[in-house]
Amino acid sequence: MIPTPYLLFLGDAPDPLAAKVAQGIKDWRPDNAVGQLRLEGCKADLGLPDMTLAEARAAGAQTLVIGVANRGGVISQTWKKVLVTALEEGFDLASGLHNLLRDEEDLAAVAQATGRRLHDVRVPSVKYPIANGEKRTGKRVLAVGTDCSVGKMYTSLAMDLEMKKRGLNSSFRATGQTGILITGNGVPLDAVVADFMAGAVEWLTPDNVADHWDHIEGQGSLFHVSYSGVTMALIHGGQPDALILSHEPTRAHMRGLPGYALPSLEALRDTALPLARVANPACEIVGISVNTAAMGEDEALSYLAQVEARMGLPAADPFRQGAARLVDALLAL
Repeated sequence: MIPTPYLLFLGDAPDPLAAKVAQGIKDWRPDNAVGQLRLEGCKADLGLPDMTLAEARAAGAQTLVIGVANRGGVISQTWKKVLVTALEEGFDLASGLHNLLRDEEDLAAVAQATGRRLHDVRVPSVKYPIANGEKRTGKRVLAVGTDCSVGKMYTSLAMDLEMKKRGLNSSFRATGQTGILITGNGVPLDAVVADFMAGAVEWLTPDNVADHWDHIEGQGSLFHVSYSGVTMALIHGGQPDALILSHEPTRAHMRGLPGYALPSLEALRDTALPLARVANPACEIVGISVNTAAMGEDEALSYLAQVEARMGLPAADPFRQGAARLVDALLAL
């Protein structure tokens, strides 16, 4: 287990979305977030106290978590001084980047010399099977998005929380570094060898009792040419009984792909559902999750009403408004 609480390292994040790992921890495990550490030029701010390493240690922080998810998942050389000093001052380091802490010779050497630990959460710890497509007992819901980082994980966490409040049988199944850091377990799906990704999702969401719902953390987008493969593995390996469409309406283009416009919700519906029905012919779309963080209250409510009328499905921002209506739609399936 990674020692808590955390100091969240935002580095030189170029925008708030680049710090989505830290933001997720702050939003869903606030008791684990002592403060934030930002380098000069950082464009992200979680609203937590800015702390030096010494201040964070005095406040009880045990682990410096790299809360930045940059393109390619690399450990920047501009971060190295902070990371080395953190080890020397008694912190463990935790990271969900593809570029592993343990593979950085300087960090590994300092960790060994100081007796500190390096926690790489994006490393598969299980020999996953190849998917067999056999129907499993229990129920599953998956959020699929028009783009990356539109709120799929928040949707699943919010729906799981709402079901638990009602005393219902529910689990959140983490498939990415942020979800794993929030919950403490899961499958780092985009680090699994491609042939085994769908099998890893089957492993993560095994047979269960009839009234149990698995809320599978979504990844990527079918329309994102960089990351569509992981989405397909979730759709077929997850065999969802229900899909939630997820969207962020203020995007000018796909994340990291300025030459690609976002698809419409209709296009997402018409693409995702037939693919889901390959593995589960009974799958249905039950609701729409909209990330309205960039909108004012009135604008958000107006947009949600328009989407609901246009699509004929309940539309909500589950983080801003709660997930009650989405859960109601799920249970009515």
